[in-house]
Amino acid sequence: MATGVTGVTDVTDADFETEVLGAELPVLVEFTADWCPPCRQMGPVLKALAAEEGERLKVVQLDVDSNPATTNAYKVLSMPTFMVFRGGEPVKAMVGARAKRKLLEELADVI
Repeated sequence: MATGVTGVTDVTDADFETEVLGAELPVLVEFTADWCPPCRQMGPVLKALAAEEGERLKVVQLDVDSNPATTNAYKVLSMPTFMVFRGGEPVKAMVGARAKRKLLEELADVI
């Protein structure tokens, strides 16, 4: 199981379609791994983002090691990778850890 950040749902290959592609809200997916220090640094940022933007944005994590099908389908090579999905389609992708303010700026045009 991934880091289990409060307010941030863990998704898997099995429920990705339902939880992400079928979501009504835009969804920010963090492709993460337990062995990735920058991914762990993003935990508090994602938790704060989920708390502040929960009305407008769903925040989820996908562990790349246990969910290779989804990881490969979206050609994710670096951790952390953030993708925003809206209406079942990826509309934005960002690679690497960043501060919450910077992440919010980058999300402004999709949420």
